[in-house]
Amino acid sequence: MADRKPFVGGNWKMNTNRSSASDLCRGVADALLRVDTADIAVFPPFPYLLLVRSILRDRGSSIRLGAQDVYSRPDGAYTGEVSVEMLKDCGVEVVICGHSERRHVLGEKDDLVNQKLRAVLEGGLWGILCVGERLEEREAGHTDVVVQRQMKNGLTDIAGQHLARLIVAYEPVWAIGTGKNATPQDVVEVHTKIRGLLTGLFGAENAARVRIIYGGSVKPDNAGPLFAPPEVDGGLIGGASLVAGDFAAVVRATTRKH
Repeated sequence: MADRKPFVGGNWKMNTNRSSASDLCRGVADALLRVDTADIAVFPPFPYLLLVRSILRDRGSSIRLGAQDVYSRPDGAYTGEVSVEMLKDCGVEVVICGHSERRHVLGEKDDLVNQKLRAVLEGGLWGILCVGERLEEREAGHTDVVVQRQMKNGLTDIAGQHLARLIVAYEPVWAIGTGKNATPQDVVEVHTKIRGLLTGLFGAENAARVRIIYGGSVKPDNAGPLFAPPEVDGGLIGGASLVAGDFAAVVRATTRKH
């Protein structure tokens, strides 16, 4: 296995206000101040990016600032959208592209996800490409078809030179906030196929640089088994990232990786 440092991101989604975002950020930064077993990022809502950035700096934290979404165009008449350069100006280092909630709640298609990911990587930021199947697709035996389609379409025209900043997050939609949990074996099977697809697209050396992480109801009590296989390079954490102690415990589950 390549020497890939684990990555753990805390996706706050549309939660927190100015006060609770401040408290959460301080709690996470303090709990993880001396943890260097993983690259760590938090993804607050857009209105709190500068606030969180300021707190992380004041705390002397190495936690990276992330954004939950972006638009692919650099500027223009796109009311309500935020560009890569705007995010960089706020101190953002990593951006989520194609989260299942944006795909299935807000209707984003593969081509738009690809445009966003290309803009992020070409802009010099880390990009997280989220892929994963819904419950009905899994039950129909279509997991591989869905994930391969999302991967191939999402990675269209991505240059090999950018792969060191690419992270793939496997997020089975049926395991996000539903109480249903993927087993470590479920995760390993899909991650192995994702690695094989990356190898086919970009060659073994380039593919080995890409971290493949898991997202789907990861909590302190299941993070260890889910992160244990060498095929799993960390996680993208939702609900557990809203509690500083829980998120810190999930991050510490990567200790044996590095």
